Amino acid sequence: MGARLTRAIRNFNIENRAEREISKPKPSAAPRHPSTKSLREQMSYNSEVKGEIARKDDRLLSLLKEVYVESTDPVSSLRVKTTETQQESKEFRLPKGHHFNMLNIKNIPKGKISIVEALTLLNNHKLHPETWTAEKIAQEYHLELKDVNSLLKYFVTFEVKIFPPEDKKAIQSK
Repeated sequence: MGARLTRAIRNFNIENRAEREISKPKPSAAPRHPSTKSLREQMSYNSEVKGEIARKDDRLLSLLKEVYVESTDPVSSLRVKTTETQQESKEFRLPKGHHFNMLNIKNIPKGKISIVEALTLLNNHKLHPETWTAEKIAQEYHLELKDVNSLLKYFVTFEVKIFPPEDKKAIQSK
């Protein structure tokens, strides 16, 4: 109900109010500063300025003739930088295991692991911590030991626990 009332008040006599606003005289522009007058007007007042503009300075012309500028195209320097970065050889390793459709991953930089590998090593460590120690994982996946320790400390895999019902009134799953 309130929206109808506000809409009615807002739209009341809208054409007359719009016509009144349009018919108002437009504001005039602010006056220009005297320094922005055209160059011709300033030169007509000061003949010295006109002579100063037309005069040639032989000393400055001789200095200008001695200047030699040699420039190179900046795009070519960018191309050199990109080829240098491509030439740096990075060590890559093949991904471990061939499950979860890892065929789209061709190689992994040393010191990095894929999501699938991270989940696999976390699960292996959780199931067999005496076999899959931090040192073995670091050696197997070409990682630093401190990174592996942090990974094992702060990340855990998803685990589903199903608790048996304590009383007989609980709904049995089918």
